[in-house]
Amino acid sequence: SLSAGLDLPGIFLFAILTLMTLIANLVFIEEAVYIYRKIPSSKRSIIIWINAAAPVIATTSCIGMWIPRSTMFTDFTAAVFFAIAIHKFLMMMIKECGGQKLFLRRFENGRFKISTGPCCCCCLCLPRVRIARRTLFWLKLGTFQFAFLRPVLMFISIVLWTNGNYTLYNLSPKGAAIWISCFVGVLTIIALWPVGIMFQQVRTLLTCKKIIPKFALYQFILILNHLQAAIINILAMQRIIPCAPPLSSSARGAYVTQQLLIMEMFLITLISRVVYRRRYDDLEPLECTAEEAGDSKQTP
Repeated sequence: SLSAGLDLPGIFLFAILTLMTLIANLVFIEEAVYIYRKIPSSKRSIIIWINAAAPVIATTSCIGMWIPRSTMFTDFTAAVFFAIAIHKFLMMMIKECGGQKLFLRRFENGRFKISTGPCCCCCLCLPRVRIARRTLFWLKLGTFQFAFLRPVLMFISIVLWTNGNYTLYNLSPKGAAIWISCFVGVLTIIALWPVGIMFQQVRTLLTCKKIIPKFALYQFILILNHLQAAIINILAMQRIIPCAPPLSSSARGAYVTQQLLIMEMFLITLISRVVYRRRYDDLEPLECTAEEAGDSKQTP
């Protein structure tokens, strides 16, 4: 068993990481209660879902750390949850502008800058796209397709895994893992593009709603949960992370990823509580930044 294979420092480390996960979940529950009481009903579920991303990833990592055979299921669950959170983040930016109708009214003469990451950050010659209902629909579809297709791909992967056709660390062209991973990568890039386009558009307007630190937290979760895990998996497959019986290189890589994610998601949960802890009032017709500047200039 796992506990039998741990020495005293290992048990201490596992206990500390489990405590971090527990605290992250308690902080999230307290924040969810606050959001439910203080925030308008139209925004509650979206903001609670976005706040839940870090504690959910910490929880799945903790389960995977204690039960190594569940790693594939916990990783998939975290990935699916964050795929939905990407769509929710786009919807949150629209909601923070007063909803779709008010958003279109505010930017009726504006244009989206589509030469942004991760797809077209180098293509500066791309024309700006007029902001309209149809454009907004395509941006929403760009994130929704990932929230919909990621669970479908997860289901297919598990079916193939039970049949012995899917091995997470088998990246040969004959295996299913490499093709599914590449397809997921393409879908991820397509989903991140609309979020980047929308953020560039509303960044100035929503400065007073702390949209920049919120976007930074979202980016940190994305990088740590996807890029960091991919790098460690590659190092493990190349045997750069050595095996230590009874753990293989891949198992040790998974342990390192899970332990890092628990610590990182714990910190992000605490920071999210600070960033999202405020009353949410609908924006006035004027930009709140301009209003605040005007208020500061008034003499008492």
